[in-house]
Amino acid sequence: MNLHLKKALVLFSLISLMSCKAPGGNENTTVLLKTTIGDIKIKLYDGTPFHRDNFIRLINSGFYDGISFHRIIKNFMIQAGDPSTRSVPIKNLPDSIKTFTIPAEFNNLYFHKKGALAAARQGNEINPEMRSSGTQFYIVEGVKYTDDELNLAEQQINSNIKQSRFNNLIKETADSMRLSGKSATDAEIQDIASIKMFQYLTNYKNYKISDEQRNVYKTIGGTPRLDGTYTVFGEVVEGLDIVDKIADVQTGPNDKPVDDIKIIKMKIIKN
Repeated sequence: MNLHLKKALVLFSLISLMSCKAPGGNENTTVLLKTTIGDIKIKLYDGTPFHRDNFIRLINSGFYDGISFHRIIKNFMIQAGDPSTRSVPIKNLPDSIKTFTIPAEFNNLYFHKKGALAAARQGNEINPEMRSSGTQFYIVEGVKYTDDELNLAEQQINSNIKQSRFNNLIKETADSMRLSGKSATDAEIQDIASIKMFQYLTNYKNYKISDEQRNVYKTIGGTPRLDGTYTVFGEVVEGLDIVDKIADVQTGPNDKPVDDIKIIKMKIIKN
């Protein structure tokens, strides 16, 4: 069986699992996340419908039950959703951060404050569209910031957005040349992409952290440098203390917890 066919079968299996139950009503959806350390309640945002509905389908299918928090970085975030960490792994299902993605849904109203629920993804270099993992998510712990630190975060956000856009233009240009049957060197592709990038920058408006968001980052905390480049689609409404407890556990290589922390059950408790 060739590699493309294997990937297609894997993706079909995951989509079949997701479609076991449709979301139904989605207004003001609240999720109960029961872990081996304690319970966390999360509100899903209606302003990110692709992520909301995808998350609901996965929850209703039982996908997250038995999955571990596989990556934890204190003062940053706790991450879960890799199907290979399930108590009973799905056979031949690789890390979904590469095989199953959904389009980004950036909304300036939703930001990486402490307790924010966001989608993990691959880096800008190989994922210039900043598409989200279909299953992997993280919950922000973060730290408190000063105005000077937030100014630096704004600069980093804008740099990341521009770099990702340029990478995407290179990819689009190369794909267009290939489909048209024209040959072009890497230098020629970069020249064409650079012209398009210049046109993009003439209308680009810098990403700004609002005064309200700045106040939250200064008093509650979070991870502002990820704003505008990673999709936030919910927030913790109860159980921030559990997030802190999970973030505080001992970790080893690759930020993996020394003692396994499982999601016992995830379910919808309000629609």
